[in-house]
Amino acid sequence: MVAFAMVLPDDLAKCLVLNTVAAARTLLRRYDAQLKPLGVTVQQFSLLAAIRFLPGEPVATLAQRVYLDRTSLTRNLDLLERKGLVRRVSGAVGNARLCELTKAGNTLLDRLLTEWQRSNTELRQRVSDRDAKTYLQVAKHLSQE
Repeated sequence: MVAFAMVLPDDLAKCLVLNTVAAARTLLRRYDAQLKPLGVTVQQFSLLAAIRFLPGEPVATLAQRVYLDRTSLTRNLDLLERKGLVRRVSGAVGNARLCELTKAGNTLLDRLLTEWQRSNTELRQRVSDRDAKTYLQVAKHLSQE
């Protein structure tokens, strides 16, 4: 039988998972609020950018690239399609489904990228360059499966 040490509140306060979840929720709330006037969420912004910058990628691959499960990806694509920002097209090979931005989607993404640059600059001013670099290295390392 394995004996476990007593978990103390300070141990939980230092937990990488709990702190990551707290940071992610806080950042998502903040940036979803900033993007709300433009009619999209952070996830939808990420998806629009992936469609532009990864042209020809099947929908299944996009789901992996933007860290959305298939259900969330489909729901977000449906919303973006209803808003006239993306369209689904047949792939050249097999029954692969692809997405492309509409003219309205490209125009909105240009605005979103400008907002993202402004917001990212503000956020990075809250931490040192060294801390930002370390954070990105650790986050990328921990997010590898």
